Amino acid sequence: MNKHQYIYVLKPKPYYQIEENWTDREEAIIDRHFKYLQNLLAKEQLVLAGKTGGLDEQTFGIVIFEAPSLEEAEKIMNNDPGVAEGVMTAVLFPYKVALMRE
Repeated sequence: MNKHQYIYVLKPKPYYQIEENWTDREEAIIDRHFKYLQNLLAKEQLVLAGKTGGLDEQTFGIVIFEAPSLEEAEKIMNNDPGVAEGVMTAVLFPYKVALMRE
């Protein structure tokens, strides 16, 4: 498989930038989001994932991963439970890691 790297930037939707708006439903979605990323890691597709601290309009997360095509990358991003279930927005970009610590 010819692999290309992509990054998607996640942001909580404005309603979810306020901690008091979070319920057990959103916490469960985030648990599924984390398990989804763990699955990508287990399949050796995930390069890196993480988020900034806090929860406000500047909060964002990134997911760097490999996929065979832009279409497949879009599918991976859109199937992320955080995106698919409406807690986060996501924007996809072709990406290439240039340097990385071993």
